[in-house]
Amino acid sequence: MTTVADIRAIVEEAYPPHLAESWDKVGLICGDPADQVHKVAFALDCTQEVAERAVEAGTQMLVVHHPLLLFGTHTVATDTPKGRIIHTLIRHGVALMAAHTNADSARPGVNDRLAELLGVTPERPLEPKNTSTVDKWGVMVPPDHIDEVKAAVFAAGAGAIGDYRECAFEWSGQGQFRPVDGANPTLGQVGSVFTGTETRVELVAPTGRRHAIMVALRDAHPYEEVAFDVVQLESTEDLSTACGLGRIGDLPEPMRLAAFVQRVADRLPVTEWGVRAAGDPERMVQRVAVSSGAGDSHLAAAKALGADVFVTSDLRHHPVDEALRDGGPAIIDTAHWASEFPWCEQAAELVAREASVEVEVLNIRTDPWTISAHPTHTESTRS
Repeated sequence: MTTVADIRAIVEEAYPPHLAESWDKVGLICGDPADQVHKVAFALDCTQEVAERAVEAGTQMLVVHHPLLLFGTHTVATDTPKGRIIHTLIRHGVALMAAHTNADSARPGVNDRLAELLGVTPERPLEPKNTSTVDKWGVMVPPDHIDEVKAAVFAAGAGAIGDYRECAFEWSGQGQFRPVDGANPTLGQVGSVFTGTETRVELVAPTGRRHAIMVALRDAHPYEEVAFDVVQLESTEDLSTACGLGRIGDLPEPMRLAAFVQRVADRLPVTEWGVRAAGDPERMVQRVAVSSGAGDSHLAAAKALGADVFVTSDLRHHPVDEALRDGGPAIIDTAHWASEFPWCEQAAELVAREASVEVEVLNIRTDPWTISAHPTHTESTRS
């Protein structure tokens, strides 16, 4: 028996929630984790049409990219658009889950799918998300308590380096302090300077364990006030496999910008918006940066990493103009929906592989733009 909780676990294993941006709202939006699931549907947005199609398709769970309740909502009454969607799903026993910026940053994720679709081998992210930072701790401990203190911080998550555990380095020196009124010193007397042997113990620990280690250290250390320092180290993570927003990689062979723009148009889902580009059509491009969805915040990163062309969505006049005048790459602007919808197939394949359920990608174009137009005759540009 497969449940909503099982599907949630599969999705979150592939697209860990901790990769989501701080402002994002990912995870289970509605539904009972204990409910059984026989069929899961996938879409980019949960519009009313998508919700009704999920019901018609006989699904018990709908996984989308864009969170329905991302922005503040104080009502889900049925006479509001979001409320009507929520009631449609709940009344028909369809759970709703979103994997948004966590799916953007995951490997493989939305950006890997976009790059591969365009014939680009995805390498490092444009903006790596450092989830494995390490702290170096230095703690002063009286010799008789070293083993006790080390055991406590090791148990809290310190001291692991690769395949080695309980790693530490120690050296001895002279410590000095003078307790003042109100102190309750383990060693020495109030009002008198005390000097004695102390051992400095150094070890490393994941930054995410900082609070737990601090609590364990203070509980195990004999001093009323513990002398220690914590320094966050620079990450040594291999960026070629790192998680993060955007991707950069190479085409097998250089090609004209105009030809690559046509490839983007041919390989992404069709929208009225289509594809537009900025740059010399004859420029040869090979190093390609991509950022699914709205990506103008990554224009500088694409330039810094040597991209010949940057593919993203929702671009505005001034950021593009300034980036080009600053010597940045050629820029291709796609419809937001088109750059992200291919991920739905990736997510569906993942769930089908990991669970004994039927899956279906709801092929509904939720791009809001429905009409585009060009002049029926050519005129010179007018101011």
